Amino acid sequence: MAKVEFHFDYGSPNCYLSHRVIPDIEKRTGAKFEYIPILLGGVFKSTNNQSPIAAFKDVKNKLSYQQIEMKRFLARYKLAKFKMNAYFPVNTLQIMRGTAGLVGKPQFMAYVEALYCAMWEDSKKMDDPEVITATLDAAGLDGKAFMALAQDADAKALLLSNTEASVARGTFGAPTFFVDGEIYFGKDRLDDVERAIGAVTSP
Repeated sequence: MAKVEFHFDYGSPNCYLSHRVIPDIEKRTGAKFEYIPILLGGVFKSTNNQSPIAAFKDVKNKLSYQQIEMKRFLARYKLAKFKMNAYFPVNTLQIMRGTAGLVGKPQFMAYVEALYCAMWEDSKKMDDPEVITATLDAAGLDGKAFMALAQDADAKALLLSNTEASVARGTFGAPTFFVDGEIYFGKDRLDDVERAIGAVTSP
């Protein structure tokens, strides 16, 4: 079976959209995506990159075209709940550290789901500790414990090491995927990711 990794940060709407598409790919291929929390701000700093809004703000028609592509993607996958976050860009350091602290624990994906919903469906201010705590509590999770993890030295170290290791492997933004070590960037490469998984898993 192929080893498939999803390097993500909640601050990217394209990571959320990928998160919504991944379950169907898993069903079709039998592969399981490993979610790797990274800090997108750290990736940008290390690679001298910046967000598309900043990078293309002076390029005529570029951002308008990206909005068209976004609408096409939403329609293709019937992602009606997506909503651009009113507080975008959101500083995701706390929620990425907390998520890193949950790696390997049974409720990891429950927290990922709740945080993605809050960010890209409910348009919440997910850099506010009170909002983060209340959001997780409302989802039946432990907001206070999560915020404690966000300050945990091991969680901080893991997020940093994940980010550095991802950049060392070729990452310059998010979402980034690896299929048996082969890199793919962006939600628009998910078809290629699925084909790569099939090529690896086929007899």
